[in-house]
Amino acid sequence: MSSFTKKNETAKAGLLLLGSPRFKNLGEGLKRGKYNDRKEVEVADIMDTLQQFIRIVHPGIVYEREEMQNAMDIFYNEKVDFIIAEFLSWSEDFAWIRFLRDMPSVPIIFVNPVKEKMTFRDTMNEDDFIEFLCSGTLVGSLEAAGSVPRLNRKNIKIIIGNKEELISQILSFSKAAKVKSILHQAKFGLLANYNELMWSTYIDPYNIFARIGPEIKFISYSTLADEINDTNDTETTNYYDELISKHRIMEDVDKDKFFESVRASLGLAKLSERQGIDAMIFNDVDPAMFKLIGLRPGFYHPSFNGNISVLVPEADVGAGIITFIMKLLSGKHVNFIEPFHIEAADNTFAGGHAGPNDHNDPDFSGNVLIARDVRFAKTNYKYAGAPFAWYRIPPGLKTMAQISENNGKFKLVATLVDAIEGDHLFASYSHGIFRPKLPVKELFEKILNIGTTQHFAVVEGNYLKELSMLAEIMNFEYHQII
Repeated sequence: MSSFTKKNETAKAGLLLLGSPRFKNLGEGLKRGKYNDRKEVEVADIMDTLQQFIRIVHPGIVYEREEMQNAMDIFYNEKVDFIIAEFLSWSEDFAWIRFLRDMPSVPIIFVNPVKEKMTFRDTMNEDDFIEFLCSGTLVGSLEAAGSVPRLNRKNIKIIIGNKEELISQILSFSKAAKVKSILHQAKFGLLANYNELMWSTYIDPYNIFARIGPEIKFISYSTLADEINDTNDTETTNYYDELISKHRIMEDVDKDKFFESVRASLGLAKLSERQGIDAMIFNDVDPAMFKLIGLRPGFYHPSFNGNISVLVPEADVGAGIITFIMKLLSGKHVNFIEPFHIEAADNTFAGGHAGPNDHNDPDFSGNVLIARDVRFAKTNYKYAGAPFAWYRIPPGLKTMAQISENNGKFKLVATLVDAIEGDHLFASYSHGIFRPKLPVKELFEKILNIGTTQHFAVVEGNYLKELSMLAEIMNFEYHQII
């Protein structure tokens, strides 16, 4: 299965429900039926609820060793993203321990549902006694949990709560588990090399593949140049017309250079799509690229969003990883920033970045100005000053996060900020003004002490729960600052 197919599917969960063979046939002829009958009613309710949100692979209630082996085989063959496990009551634990020992590595969320009230008052009659046995999920969970550390089983998250609370947690966990699955199939493009200006952004490609999942394909600038040269005037004109129909153009923009920036941006997008790249990590400040192409592609083509892929500048692979993760979690437009400076009096900081940044949110097309890239306007490059999409990051609550590597281990830092509405301020940089949930000096003092790099991804909404779960699944060092 390609990563594109996987990206467009909902998460697939294996449902592992364990019942007691000793209790299975108790209650024959009673008003509410046997233990097994009652559990099948529960399972039907679980399935009806979960299937509204995720794909479920359910091999049936597991009572015996052979049924557990069958369940594990099905989960493996179906390539489930994660497993939802539950003891439906107290149960013998021989099948569970076999699962912990033999099931290949996969994220597991172990749930213990809590009822507000029991459906029996006492156990003076047999029907209520069977209901009492059916309700013993806590004793079953306590028995099961003890074997997790004894077998040193990793990637198990244990939660307890009512039905609504469990569903909320399962849905967040499903998003994180799906991201892990996609990362293991993903292909990143490094165009064309690491950034010699920022050694702190260097990450070992072997370690990325081994510990996170994506393979990295090194792509030459000449390959990009060939793609740009093969981009004809007709398709360039179509994208050019699309841009000018949506966005304002500053008066000093050179139309010929604008056209070539559009052509280069389209060529970059076509290259990414042709090679099946999920995250294009672009060294857009390399003089070799400017000398060959004559400009920095200035527009973030909509095909990146259509393919659920991302484009990030300055050859920062860690920033590419977190931008792609945020894209997968949110399905929204993710922006790439570096914090510039603090204005303590307003408890704000300015942040943004030069180069292509996702400016395609249809609700905020008015936040885009097509403007000269003045950072390179005075150079001798062929299309010096070619324009780009100058974007003011829209207002609202944002998740801001970053991934970096430290001695082979990956760190994920995340926080919440509010982007503030305002005018375009910083020439050549798509940008925003942000107010954190805590004092701004405290936020960055904590980040500085953790030790990161300067690049962050920001996206509309709160995804801290999903990032926390993903960090746990991926064995990242996680720092949540709120």
